[in-house]
Amino acid sequence: MRALARGRAWSVPEELSARVPAERRGPGLGRDAVRLLVSRGTEVTHHAFPELPGLLCAGDLLLVNTSPTLAAAADGRLGSDRVVVHFSTRGEDGRWAVELRAPDGRGTTRPRAGGPAGAVVELAEGVRLVLEEPLAAGSERLWWARAVASGARDGRVRGGNALGGGPHDGGARDGEATGTDARDGGTADAGTRDGGAAGRVVHPSGVADVPGLLRRHGRPIRYAYTERDQPLSAYQTVFALPGADGAGSAEMPSAARPFTPRLVAELVSRGVQFAPLTLHTGVASAEAHEPPYPERFAVPEASARLVNAARAGGGRVVAVGTTAVRAVESAAGADGIVRACAGWTDLVVTPGRGVRVVDGLLTGLHEPEASHLLMLEAVAGREAVERGYEEALAGRYLWHEFGDVHLLLR
Repeated sequence: MRALARGRAWSVPEELSARVPAERRGPGLGRDAVRLLVSRGTEVTHHAFPELPGLLCAGDLLLVNTSPTLAAAADGRLGSDRVVVHFSTRGEDGRWAVELRAPDGRGTTRPRAGGPAGAVVELAEGVRLVLEEPLAAGSERLWWARAVASGARDGRVRGGNALGGGPHDGGARDGEATGTDARDGGTADAGTRDGGAAGRVVHPSGVADVPGLLRRHGRPIRYAYTERDQPLSAYQTVFALPGADGAGSAEMPSAARPFTPRLVAELVSRGVQFAPLTLHTGVASAEAHEPPYPERFAVPEASARLVNAARAGGGRVVAVGTTAVRAVESAAGADGIVRACAGWTDLVVTPGRGVRVVDGLLTGLHEPEASHLLMLEAVAGREAVERGYEEALAGRYLWHEFGDVHLLLR
């Protein structure tokens, strides 16, 4: 396996894709019925996930993402074409970053071109999704779009720039986060209920209530390697907390999926602490493997203190998932001190940038083209990642959100 820029000399056999959740693979199985690959440098050991408490020590700290998973896929029509809209990220001005996908006839989707600007996608309840501009120059996969409520006069709802005080307005520079404190939430304006579909909300601006629409008509985003649709509960982790403004992740922060209340209790009883933080993940680039776009995050004061205390006391800070790494490293100064912070982050963790806080990472297994592998190299080093993936392939570990997990310790 070689650095991402030079390509990676391995591939994942199709049969190593986890097609259903662990608890649906046989009677009596739970979420924690997955395998755990552990890398300490180039030394690799093999475990069952319930053995995790024995691999950590009193004083260690686990960083967990509390973002809930949204039912972020919704059916629509673009002219005469059926499309599936993946709602990715809500901007501060009420617009959403969305990806348009084409149904593949098997219950999943395939890529399709987005746009053009001004195109209108018809959604349930008469909601119209008006595409305005690509999220990033040079890529038309994700578009900023406005969801216009039924009864609004036209699709040209007035608003500001894409992210208000976020990265499109002055923005994060050189991998630094934007935002000030944890009160920054991007909450939509209060609306009034109309006389149409039950629970439908029409805002004074004419902007549709997308979180409500997704609760009523959405379903979890699903890719072709999965076998069938699963309920939204299958995509929630034990750490997920509902957001007051309906915010959440387009795709599950899946590294935390194998945790169960019983396992959490055992970890706590052994002196392992948990620090909650939030990063709302956008839609992954399943085919193009693009680097992550700016995402909303929050590291609260209490969690910042826990991280600093763990490091001062000699404990290890282990992030549960790449989202937790991105959030905490966005709140860490060059001095290695974590400070409460919330807003938007465009940080991409690479070996060149390195990590300031994280001593370990619990994560799923990633495709060879995935930009997340650079983050793994930043945490554990290239040789450790190469050796770990050699063992994962030889040991027939399972990939993707319902698959096995990998603990990398520095």
